Amino acid sequence: MVMETTSAATDKIRCDACPVMCFIKPGAAGACDRYANHDGKLVRVDPHVILERTVSQGGKLVPFSRSEDWDGKLVHEPSTFVTAIGAGTTYPDYKPAPFIVSSEVDGVDMVTVVTEGIFSYCGVKVKIDTDRYLGPETATVRAQGEAVGHVTTSEYGSQMLSLGGVHHLTGGSKKEGRVTCDTLMDLANCKAVELTIDGGASVVVQAGQPPIVNGVKEERMRVGCGSATIGMFAKQWHGKVDEVVVVDDHITGVLSEHQAGKLLDIADTGIKMKGRRSTPGRYFQVADPGTGWGGTNISDPLAILGPFDAKEAKPGLSMLMVSTTGEHSSYYVLDEALKPVETEMPADLKFSVERIQENCEPALCTVLFMAGAGGSLRAGVTDNPVRLTRSVKDALTRVTSGGAAVYVWPGGGITYMVDVTQMPAGAFGYVPTPALVAPIEFTMKLSDYAALGGHMDYVKPLSEVRGGDDVRPLPWQNPIPGLRA
Repeated sequence: MVMETTSAATDKIRCDACPVMCFIKPGAAGACDRYANHDGKLVRVDPHVILERTVSQGGKLVPFSRSEDWDGKLVHEPSTFVTAIGAGTTYPDYKPAPFIVSSEVDGVDMVTVVTEGIFSYCGVKVKIDTDRYLGPETATVRAQGEAVGHVTTSEYGSQMLSLGGVHHLTGGSKKEGRVTCDTLMDLANCKAVELTIDGGASVVVQAGQPPIVNGVKEERMRVGCGSATIGMFAKQWHGKVDEVVVVDDHITGVLSEHQAGKLLDIADTGIKMKGRRSTPGRYFQVADPGTGWGGTNISDPLAILGPFDAKEAKPGLSMLMVSTTGEHSSYYVLDEALKPVETEMPADLKFSVERIQENCEPALCTVLFMAGAGGSLRAGVTDNPVRLTRSVKDALTRVTSGGAAVYVWPGGGITYMVDVTQMPAGAFGYVPTPALVAPIEFTMKLSDYAALGGHMDYVKPLSEVRGGDDVRPLPWQNPIPGLRA
């Protein structure tokens, strides 16, 4: 796509697609590798991407009815969608969006406004499915030694990182900004990135792939906390073992004390647990966080037990200790001194451990790109930007990123999140200000677009876009190599 340019005094031309304003010599590209000088004209290097939902490109029809006028889809959707990938930007902000495309859907005139947003206010939220201890909350996350984010509150079976943001991109050294930008772009484009956490672990993160913690690839999430595991599997242990301890960094469960055990009439065993007792059968802080059993720092599970009470414990009492993923497990029998002695595990208990493993979901990394669509970007849609914001809040305008559905946060502005694995490969770029470049599309009725003060003089029909030489059609929701179906 040919862009409007400003010529320099020499044969170089000046790129106006971002604030860097590179002078580009003939046959060369700018600092972002996205724009080049081709025969004295500024051109977008990457083709403009449109998504096509067709059978020949892998689309599926559902054989259900013999009706000749129904294609098998439950909901009719447009067969072609113009993304913002390769479209270009609105910089220096007063320009209309590069593509404002009209089409007809079920007899309704629609318009899609697309632009590649330049985002300084952006980052990624990373969900890492593991109980391994990655680092304390608020600890600094580093890439190539530079601070790029921090550890935030963990979720059920997952550790969470918040990376990027304007302070890391622009508020530190040049190297910090450059490394942060590179890290965000690689993660958003589903590439592997190695991160280190102050006071914690090293972890390799790649969207849609298992995390690698301290060189060890994770296989599964936990089935639940220790207490939940007791509740789920209590019946399967009933009559096969006297006591079960499910070791967990957060809530360690004890079968004989747990309500599930009480309702099954499991007798008291005299077991004594270290840590802070919560409700019956649930213990907090049995050990420090770590990469051992159940996300704790222990390798010997007996370390979390005190002496058994001789008033209730008897020689021969059996005990299963297991982690929340089933990765670690041991079977013990009390000797005459009421000391647990590790013994070969019976087959039916091995089966229960395997059942825990079976119920654990595969461990994966999830990367959500998050950004705020500011006033300058919105000005490319309408000459009264606040109307676009209101239209989004009123659900009159649908926001997508590279054709993928986004979540728009409540409150002011247009702050959105998108799962990067749902976007076409290579959807993200950068400019060396530094900032990320990400696709964003706004779709609405043509009449609504006119009402919010849209740039009606720049609306072009879909047929003109599809016929362009620099357009690359892709299957809708283009699969990314390596991702699980």
